[in-house]
Order: sequence, then C-alpha cells, then structure tokens
Amino acid sequence: MDLSGLKFSKMHGLGNDYVVINEFNEEIIPENEKNSFSLEICKRGFSVGADGVIFVCPPTDEGQIKFRIFNADGSEAEMCGNGIRCFSKYVYDNGIIKNNKIDVETLGGLKKVEITPNEENKNISDFFKVDMGISTFKTSEIPMIADTEEFLDEKLIVNNEEIAMTTVSVGNPHSVIFAENTQDIDLDNYGPAIENHEAFPQRINVHFVEILSKNEIKIITWERGAGFTYACGTGATSCALAGFKLGILDNNVLVHLPGGDLEIEVYEKDDELGAFMKGEAKLVFNGEMF
Repeated sequence: MDLSGLKFSKMHGLGNDYVVINEFNEEIIPENEKNSFSLEICKRGFSVGADGVIFVCPPTDEGQIKFRIFNADGSEAEMCGNGIRCFSKYVYDNGIIKNNKIDVETLGGLKKVEITPNEENKNISDFFKVDMGISTFKTSEIPMIADTEEFLDEKLIVNNEEIAMTTVSVGNPHSVIFAENTQDIDLDNYGPAIENHEAFPQRINVHFVEILSKNEIKIITWERGAGFTYACGTGATSCALAGFKLGILDNNVLVHLPGGDLEIEVYEKDDELGAFMKGEAKLVFNGEMF
C-alpha cells in the first residue's frame, strides 16, 4: 500500500496511542483497505506505531460527527474511551466542530462529550468529560456464552483454572477480575487466554483490578486486538461499574492505570447503570508519510 503523502496526527490518552486520520470531508483510506492499513501503520519499529487508528468521519446516523477505530491487529472496535478523548481533541483543535459539547456517533452508540478549553488558548482543548452511556451486564448483549443472564463474580475455567470475573459492556465487551495485587498477575498468560476464550464469540477486553479503597482502584489491561496497553478508558469505566454493581466500590472512583489516572462517576438511570469518564488527551505530533 502506497502511503506517501498521507497526513496524520499521533495522539495519546494516558499512553494509549493512536494514529488519527481526518476523513470528515473525503475518504482517504478506501473502506476495503482500512483493516490492512491499520495493521501496517500500527507496527512499532516498522511504521508510525500505535495501539490503533482513529478515523474522523461525517455522521451517517446520528450525532454531529462519527468516530471509527481500528485496533493494531486490523479489527474494527465498537468504541474506545481513550480514543474518543483523542478524537474529541482532534476535532476541536482543528476546528472541525468548535462547540465545547459534541455528540459523537460510534458503533457502540451515541456518546456525548464535554470539552474544557485551555485557559490561555481557548482554541486548544485540555480536558474531556464523556458520557459513556448505559452499560449492560446481560451476557446475551456482551456477548458471552453462559448459562446465566448476568455473569457477576462468576467463575470461568481458563487454562484449567477457575477465575472469578464479572462481564459488562459499555458499547464494547469487558471482563473484570478483582485481584489482591495486580503486580502478581501474569498478564501475558491470562490476557490472551481470556480474550480468545470460547465463551466470548467476539473476543473481550481483560482487566485485573486492585482495590485501594471504595473510591480508588488500580488496573492493568489486556485489550482485545492490541494486547497490553498503558490505559483503557472503556476498561476503567467497566471496572468502576462492575465494582459498583457488586457493592464493593462507591459511585465516584479514581482509577490508576500504568499511563495515568481517570475519574469515573457512575450514575443510575431507570434502574440501569451508566458512567461519566473524565480525563486528558494529548497531541504528540503531526506527520506526513513519505
């Protein structure tokens, strides 16, 4: 694939990094090449390198603008918490949409984003609050093959070992495992084994959570299609939701990830649980392929 002349931005949310491409006015990468393009440009040491590729697109259904994200393995994901903050910063800082409140169409549903501009330069954004929407714990909607309607602190056989986990979807699927100490977890072993477990027909993101208090946790993540990442916004949200659902966390939680911190605020709506995610996003550099 000839990538010469391709303009892009490299961005990250707490170390979870992305190549961002503006297709709001015209398609840059043909639809049938987006998978292979993402696989190629995300290769660290051989190309730009990233956890995934974000495409800024015109809306097709609802919202003011559309967010699409492809993982480093070329697969398209429904949503990404760190990615949508990077997306929102790109859209605002480049003047594509200049409102500080935007409705973003994603494959995981409509997401509402509040943008806080820089105090000295109002044309640049600093901080983002994302309404991650209503979650679901129903196994049929995650999806998960299980005998129970919800999988809450239930045991799954992984590599001949019973592991207690809670599964939840915030537009994309997550497995949350509470552990005494995340430093003792062999993520390279458990991560891919759970991600590709036969119980998850569309694979799943995997998180190990250490509870520091009812308002503070530490997590490590194995992302579906990307492997270990420094942060996962939807994962942080899912861990807070799972802890609240199980009664072991309060509704306001500070989440420590290897790349930094996120604030998650769980809310209840019509007997269901949703959450706000609050955090930063950064531009690393703008580039052009030669």
